[in-house]
Amino acid sequence: MKGLDLHSLADLLSHDDLSSGEAYDTARLIEVFADADPPPDHESLFPSYSKFHDRLTKAVVERQTESIEEAFLALYELVHMTEAHYTREERHAMDRSGGYWAHAGGISPIIRARPFLSSRSISTDLGAGNGLQCLLLQRLFPHRLSIQIEISSQMVEIGKRLQEWLRIPKERVEWRTADILDAEIPDADFVYLYRPVRPEGPGRSFYERLSSSLENTERHAVVFSIADCLRDFLSDRFERIYYDGQLSCFANRPNTQEKVTGPESEDTV
Repeated sequence: MKGLDLHSLADLLSHDDLSSGEAYDTARLIEVFADADPPPDHESLFPSYSKFHDRLTKAVVERQTESIEEAFLALYELVHMTEAHYTREERHAMDRSGGYWAHAGGISPIIRARPFLSSRSISTDLGAGNGLQCLLLQRLFPHRLSIQIEISSQMVEIGKRLQEWLRIPKERVEWRTADILDAEIPDADFVYLYRPVRPEGPGRSFYERLSSSLENTERHAVVFSIADCLRDFLSDRFERIYYDGQLSCFANRPNTQEKVTGPESEDTV
């Protein structure tokens, strides 16, 4: 798939739900997966990888729009790993906190992130699994640092191997193996989370700490939240600037003219 025409592929993927920039970044994501060699330990971790990869490249060559999207999402979800690896102690901690096991967050947060990531940005994924979301954000929009917080030590190790596979410099990602109920909330300007714990019981304290951190930051912060339950903890300082039924985006920049589906930022790498 070397030499893939990204603009032609973006034109093929364009539809009412995507801006031209989002279609182009979707094409870039497809190129990442189509051009890459199989990830480390793919035979044990992702046993269907070769089959799914072949399906994607065939669909791209034959320019089958629906088949391209279906094949790409299947490959993305496979690498994202919806079956997280936990030790017995980690499982007990998840059960006590009301935590959710790994879920694939989809590509919507990735292709809508361009206006909010610059070379100076610090991103974080709270409950990162193997960290694929922030790794792909780093691959498409290189920025200062991604902080990945995940309770599963094995998923963190898998994530580190995926980082090498995606050719992301070591200094661009900080991995923290920790329970988010106890972990320090990073002072980041781009926060991603997929409902890591329930907003009641022990999990409530996490959302209270997160909202407090966001309220007190001096940064222009943006939150991308899947299956959101953070909104009720945020003050009016944060405005919901995008919602599609699954992804909620909040920003503490009330005077900004940027939109999630807006034009490419000149400050974006």
